[in-house]
Amino acid sequence: MISPLRIVFLGSDPIALPLLDWIAGEGSAVARVVAVFTQPDRPVGRGQKVTANGIKTWALARGLPVFQPEKITEDVRAQLAAVSADVSLVMAYGHILKQDFIDTPPLGTLNLHASLLPNYRGASPIQTAVANGEHETGVSLMRIVRQLDAGPVADVERVPVAPRDTALEIEHKLSAACVPLLARTLPKLAMRELAFVEQDHAAATFCRRLWKDDGRLDFAAPATVLAARINGLFPWPACSVEIGGQPIKIGLADVPTPSEICHLLSDKLVEGAVLGADGDGLLVATGAGVLRCLRLQKPGGKMLPAPEFLRGSPITAATVLPSVPMAPLVGSTPFPYKRGQ
Repeated sequence: MISPLRIVFLGSDPIALPLLDWIAGEGSAVARVVAVFTQPDRPVGRGQKVTANGIKTWALARGLPVFQPEKITEDVRAQLAAVSADVSLVMAYGHILKQDFIDTPPLGTLNLHASLLPNYRGASPIQTAVANGEHETGVSLMRIVRQLDAGPVADVERVPVAPRDTALEIEHKLSAACVPLLARTLPKLAMRELAFVEQDHAAATFCRRLWKDDGRLDFAAPATVLAARINGLFPWPACSVEIGGQPIKIGLADVPTPSEICHLLSDKLVEGAVLGADGDGLLVATGAGVLRCLRLQKPGGKMLPAPEFLRGSPITAATVLPSVPMAPLVGSTPFPYKRGQ
């Protein structure tokens, strides 16, 4: 009988909690987590109280060693070597790993990347896949190499993107998708039978770190593009428009069918003009088609269904929402990590 894989997990985001729970429970026959590396405790919320992240809390509740280095140094690599793991498993860790650190476990270092590689390599694959109008995304189990998300892939788990899915819903789907992916692949890895296939590097696309001003909208764009961007950038950075001197966040959007809005259509629609509302949302003219804003939030308020929001804060038809150029989220080459680079 093959002994369970000794896994060091490296991650800092709650997206990994379902897979950790699976390894600790049903998957314990094939693998067990022996240590966790995660980001140092950070200030959180309005009070800026220094708080442990969910991965650290999960590990401490199970009596596991937790390491929280600010940088990956030789001393940190020695800590990894000391736990005698078979493999390192990474998901949303937040550190760039050096080659000697990657090579320390005998079976190397694997990463769960939240896209269908080679698409959406980089910092924001979940948000960008939704914002780019994809109907499907997924999780890829890959071997880490020094190039950005360029390692060979062992397997993927696909998830659908529904028309009204935001990045938040897709994150939950991808979080759950890690479990069947690991259930298929970890037994093969334990038997040294897991095969990896090189990516098609010529087909790679890249996404970037998101910024607060990515939430601006240009109503000259088609309604389908705007709805995807609104949904992909929720809950952060979140898209917003200025109405009456206040930024109004849009938490969800879609595109109504022509039959739903035929009475509003004409050849003289002004881009960004509010056309009124239906039973679901606020209707806005765009460069092609009509955008329906389904959830709205004013400063200091709650995100509300648009009909409820409009009862308390009416938005007059013919109001023209300002347009601001939208920076591209996807490229054929890696984006710089910091602006100005």
